[in-house]
Amino acid sequence: MTEIASPETGDEADSAERRSRRAPDLSRGATVVVIGAGQAGLSAAYHLRRHGFGSALAAPDAERTYVVLDANPGPGGAWQHRWESLHVDKLNRIFDLPGLPQPDMDPDEPSRDAVPRYFSAFEQRYGLPILRPVRVVSVDYADDDEDGDLVVRTDSGVWVARAVVNATGTWDNPVLPPYPGGDAFRGRQLHTRDYGALEDFEGQRVAIVGGGISAVQQLEEISRVAETFWYTRREPVFVEGDFEPETTGRATIEKVIADVEAGRPTGSVVGYTGLGWTPYARAARDRGALVRRPMFAAIERDGVREADGSFTPLDAILWATGFKAALRHLDPLYLRGSLGGITMRGTQVRGEPRVHLIGFGPSQSTVGANRAGREAVTAIVRYLDEGFADEVAGVAV
Repeated sequence: MTEIASPETGDEADSAERRSRRAPDLSRGATVVVIGAGQAGLSAAYHLRRHGFGSALAAPDAERTYVVLDANPGPGGAWQHRWESLHVDKLNRIFDLPGLPQPDMDPDEPSRDAVPRYFSAFEQRYGLPILRPVRVVSVDYADDDEDGDLVVRTDSGVWVARAVVNATGTWDNPVLPPYPGGDAFRGRQLHTRDYGALEDFEGQRVAIVGGGISAVQQLEEISRVAETFWYTRREPVFVEGDFEPETTGRATIEKVIADVEAGRPTGSVVGYTGLGWTPYARAARDRGALVRRPMFAAIERDGVREADGSFTPLDAILWATGFKAALRHLDPLYLRGSLGGITMRGTQVRGEPRVHLIGFGPSQSTVGANRAGREAVTAIVRYLDEGFADEVAGVAV
């Protein structure tokens, strides 16, 4: 690894001057920086540890080191922010973190308590070097060398790394589609990530917009205490039989892989798999709430103008319109292609063996995140052992 602060002479001085423009002398170093400590990030940390990487916090002078930077105040990734009524019994299956089976969880316990407790136990068991809360602002090249270091700038300082594993998920990038008249609405507008409890809507008229799992869950809940109206752009597709997004078959995964390998933006897991007839979906249907309306034409002061020209008065609009991968901090690397997506081979950004995306594309599910953590670390170890040229030439990852 390049030591930014070390003195250099001769031809090396010009290179050091270029690097100093991007990485200040107070930077710290790690062979690998993992960004995010959800399921994918913890899997990567576990496999780095297994491959002999030392803690960049406890043993900064070790030959190979790693650190995990997490923007959250505590363990649990995005789970700690879920709404209180999302209990364990409503979750799609969460796969075990590597090396530590899940304990039995009370089905009536909020997932935002149960899952972070499990993640915390995992972190403690393996003594993972996690810094939090640390928000990554940008990742950039340290210099103009094609095989140079990467500079990870945060709100708590700078890290210089040979490779970065990005595991930031989607929670910090909610999709809020602009809509005609949205600013004029006098009622309450909120996104899924802002949802608290059904009691907040008691006795109201509430529009729920979106065709994913969260939309159906919140529709079922809110319809117990309020008059609800469900809007989606397309007719939702419900799948009969047992529904587990992580195991819907190789055909679904191949569709996602085809998109990321072609550089196309990927959608949500449900966009590829359809919705399952979960207990809450059946409850909403039986209550008469699972009646889809086409998207309204415009939002007005006290409600929405329907596609057929009629008017529906509303007190609140809940945008359950999903999330996109939170990758803005990677913009300085210019990873996106002409189609708007990031072209991938496995977990690696095509042509860039220093950058791996996990919990992204085909590894959005919890089992996929586990596998992606392992695959990213395996590829990084090979890169460190064999060098940049072999990877760019097309070595599989």
